[in-house]
Amino acid sequence: MKIAMIGTGYVGLVTGTCFADSGNDVICVDIDEAKIQGLREGKIPIYEPGLSDLVLRSSEEGLLTFTTDLAAAVQASRIVYLAVGTPPAADGSADLTALKTVVDTMAPHLTDDAIVVTKSTVPVGTNEYIFRRLKELLGREVDVASNPEFLKEGAAIEDFMKPDRVVVGVRRPEVGEVLHELYRPFLRTDKPFLTMSPQSAELTKYVANALLSTKISFINEMANLCEKMGGDINDVRRGIGHDQRIGFAFLFPGVGYGGSCFPKDVRALASMARDHGLNPRIMDAVDEVNSEQKKVLKDKIDQHYGGNLSGKRVAVWGLAFKPRTDDIREAPALTLLDYLLEQGATPQVHDPEASENIRAIYGDKLIYCESAMDALNGADALAINTEWKNYHNPNFSEMRTRMNGHVIFDGRNLYEPDQMVEQGFTYHSIGRTVGVAESEPLSA
Repeated sequence: MKIAMIGTGYVGLVTGTCFADSGNDVICVDIDEAKIQGLREGKIPIYEPGLSDLVLRSSEEGLLTFTTDLAAAVQASRIVYLAVGTPPAADGSADLTALKTVVDTMAPHLTDDAIVVTKSTVPVGTNEYIFRRLKELLGREVDVASNPEFLKEGAAIEDFMKPDRVVVGVRRPEVGEVLHELYRPFLRTDKPFLTMSPQSAELTKYVANALLSTKISFINEMANLCEKMGGDINDVRRGIGHDQRIGFAFLFPGVGYGGSCFPKDVRALASMARDHGLNPRIMDAVDEVNSEQKKVLKDKIDQHYGGNLSGKRVAVWGLAFKPRTDDIREAPALTLLDYLLEQGATPQVHDPEASENIRAIYGDKLIYCESAMDALNGADALAINTEWKNYHNPNFSEMRTRMNGHVIFDGRNLYEPDQMVEQGFTYHSIGRTVGVAESEPLSA
């Protein structure tokens, strides 16, 4: 099939590349001339494992091309995907300015049999808006479908190639059949292709992310309770996770979630609820708990040092909001770095991929280190934000030698508390106590 992918951000680039890899002719469109030229030269603007090789291979085979000419791309394509950004507005709702501009611009160039597909995360009713707007502009009906994405940063290629499910919202079954054919190469293990109304498809994306966010905020709140009551959140997590109704996914306590999806989607869903006269109590609570959880390392550091960090050197491992990405949008590390700088401390930071994105914000206020061990040189403490694999099994003896103080604030529970004490560290983690706490007798 001939596909135009409008927008070469994270979703558009991954989706377009994977479609090209399965044999389709894909034209990726963006208004950013520098980005398009870079993509033509094989320069990938984001870090996503496996993406660079796929882009290079599909480009060499002539199946994947890049352009700034939206009109030509739309005219040459049967399926036009919209993957432009929908950033959050001040009230939490999605800003559709860019999407609406694209719709108006592409309208005159759509073929008679074109199918317009929204891949961007958009509020419920956006599909209906596009359908009506195109009819207004063209004087005829255009097929408009919704096809939400469920890609995890750091595993997006695998997610696309082997999806749990594919969701499409359509008005006519014939459109669903065309999209089913497009996705057929990725559904060979009989994963479901789910057709529904456009409104249901739009909601599915938000509800999925909101529920996953809820699980994270819930386990973080329970971790904080464990600390107060002498429990161990890892024991509690195992105790509930084996219940098949609950499971283990997204029940790992930490310093809160970040990234481009969960925060804005939770807020957008809450905004939609308010617009329809509902009080989104759970969504507001999820967002509030997460915002507070981003401060957990700050609070532990502040308590340990009595609020006196002036002149301290603090090593920070992990800057991206999660491993296997360079994305720092709403990353918990930002909250910690701001706090350390405000208190007069010197952060010595390391991240395998995100350092340059952090440098664009903080400049020379931080010390950037080539390796995780280098970040420990002369450090009074270590704070861990992101669970990159190379942080899981460090040489603790070398760590002690390099560090000036032997204090670790582990925001991802990478190590065992008892082991860290044996290694000579003062160790603070999330929702756990060092050793086995003696139970206090319950009052009558």
